[in-house]
Amino acid sequence: MVNNQVMEGQKVHELWSHLHWLTVLAQQGSYTAAAARLGVSKAAMSQRIAELERLAGVPLVRRTTRSVRLTEAGQRLVDDTRTPFEQIAQSFAEVRDLAAAPRGLLRVTAPVAFSRQQLVPRLAGFLRDYPEVRLELDLSDRLSSLATEGFDLAIRHTAAPPDTHVAWPLCATHSVLVASRSYLRRAGTPAQPQDLRHHSCLHYPRAQETPTWTFEPLRPRPGAATERITVPVSGPLSANNSEALREAALTGLGIALLPDFSAQASLRAGKLVPVLPQWKPVGGFAEQLYAIRPYSAHVPRAVTVFVDYLRRAFAGGFAEAAPGAERNA
Repeated sequence: MVNNQVMEGQKVHELWSHLHWLTVLAQQGSYTAAAARLGVSKAAMSQRIAELERLAGVPLVRRTTRSVRLTEAGQRLVDDTRTPFEQIAQSFAEVRDLAAAPRGLLRVTAPVAFSRQQLVPRLAGFLRDYPEVRLELDLSDRLSSLATEGFDLAIRHTAAPPDTHVAWPLCATHSVLVASRSYLRRAGTPAQPQDLRHHSCLHYPRAQETPTWTFEPLRPRPGAATERITVPVSGPLSANNSEALREAALTGLGIALLPDFSAQASLRAGKLVPVLPQWKPVGGFAEQLYAIRPYSAHVPRAVTVFVDYLRRAFAGGFAEAAPGAERNA
């Protein structure tokens, strides 16, 4: 009885191994390629499939001089066992990740201005803590397709992350309206949003033909409905980069709508001043920064530790980051 159980166990073990080789053969399309993938000889590959056919009692593979095709029975076996084998591989990868230090290439895409001013100064600490991880940073304001372009992670301003993605909130952000003192002395200081119609407005180009800025009172009247004012704006310059808009504002070219992280240093230094401080810009830039990744059952450990690091690093918002900051975040 015990010997029979041992024999059955051995047969099951052999059967799983044989079936795995059949799935690899189906993926690769030839005995030579499948043998190379498994690290075995072509003769061993052929022998293993022949043994499986004897155990099954039916042909599983049609062999020609140029290719290998599965029979209906062979294809059914592959279809029925593909998911279990993928689950086993995924489970093993997860266990291996737990035991090993994070390593490998991590491809991240992030907005240009945010990366230069806030992200890059915080990376040194992460790379010191995880020396086997290599970061490839793509600086782009274009919304990339993570799956098709091979990115592991995106950092984006967005009000609503895609439903097909996992989004980790990093910190809140907001838009600010700013100008240089020299511009305001020359052109006057707006007292209300409608006054912007008569000013040079430096804006981020959007899809609509006529650019507009929307505002609501910073302190609404008690009991009053939220008042929103949308104003069409125009000016000598538009740019899809907040650093470019900030630099243009610093030269006195006009009034700029910027994300807070692009304006903060110039505001603190007094080089730019707030415009319409009693009004809150709405819809200029999203009010939340996220790390985003397409949904998958297994997330590489390098991605997990990087997201954890970013969440700690930005927990306090956009404090100015000196080189090497957040080493102990």
